Amino acid sequence: MSSDLIHLYSRTREARKVIVVDLGFLGDTVHLVPALWELKRNYAQAELHVLTSTVGEEVLRLAPCVDRVWGLEMYRETRTLRQQWQVLTALRQERFDVAVNFSGADRANFMTALTGARWKVAHRGGRWHFYNRWLIPLWIPRQDPALIVFEQRRQMLAACGLTLAPPRFDLKVDKSTLRWAAEIVQGPTVHISPNSAKSLKEWPLEHYVTLIRLIWQGQPEVQVLLSGSAKARERERLRTLSMKLGDDRLRLLPEGLTLPQLAGILSCCRLHIGSDSGVLHLAAAFNVPTLSLFREQPNFGAFMPTGPRNRVLSVPCSCVDGRAAPCEKLDRSECLARIEPARVAEVLGEQLKAWKP
Repeated sequence: MSSDLIHLYSRTREARKVIVVDLGFLGDTVHLVPALWELKRNYAQAELHVLTSTVGEEVLRLAPCVDRVWGLEMYRETRTLRQQWQVLTALRQERFDVAVNFSGADRANFMTALTGARWKVAHRGGRWHFYNRWLIPLWIPRQDPALIVFEQRRQMLAACGLTLAPPRFDLKVDKSTLRWAAEIVQGPTVHISPNSAKSLKEWPLEHYVTLIRLIWQGQPEVQVLLSGSAKARERERLRTLSMKLGDDRLRLLPEGLTLPQLAGILSCCRLHIGSDSGVLHLAAAFNVPTLSLFREQPNFGAFMPTGPRNRVLSVPCSCVDGRAAPCEKLDRSECLARIEPARVAEVLGEQLKAWKP
């Protein structure tokens, strides 16, 4: 590790403006938050800005440690060169002292360079190109992939000379949204997010049907809330699940739910159930007990919630995501299907008993 990297903080401790470039979506942005608190604590006199996706922008508006969020549209079908150029032009006018890039991905590297910050540092996590050091002078070595993602990012800051306190999320939902959520969540309620950005991370719908029926057999008073994005495939899965059960104790949350509204609802629930998705990480950040289903692939533990409130059921997976994956042709995860609903219901019952409101 270079001495320039180790001494970065001692040379920049008087910085007045710091920017983090991180263009991730929901789960990635949630895992960014503990590192942002460390930056705010170490650079207490500085404004902390973040350049992120529009989804990440919603998350970071719940983080009191961030002074300003800059949202970029990242979806190919909606982003425009004009919008990105306008944001970058405005960023350069801020005259940042320090820019931090935790991913090292190509797009983030160029955005970091274009901020015009005097000091620029990035994690060597993406592809390496001969011009990378021209864009960003300082590079943090790859972190231990066995560490959970938010801890990897905190350790990146330690490599730059910053001190670390115990990790914290401390996301805040406004009181009016919490009151609204409390009106929706009546009595003991379980939230289920049956969808993921990748269909191969999803537990079969028929297993969710069986699981919910098992929940009601043991605890008929439990209400079940379902949520998903506005994507047509996800909405169809939610409607199918609702129709198969046909019970008033199950409700679909509105399609246009804002992220603060979803966070408010999660914070009122007894438990969150789902696959590896952004909603899982949001629930864990709000200290809501979670029960999640994972495929055991390389470094899968980096996104696996830790702590006594979070239970994970995992299954070995012999394929790797991609066009050649055996399950890709089926658009269904055969390995996750081997996790039996009865086993999930058993662990769920243990969670509900252990973490009563």
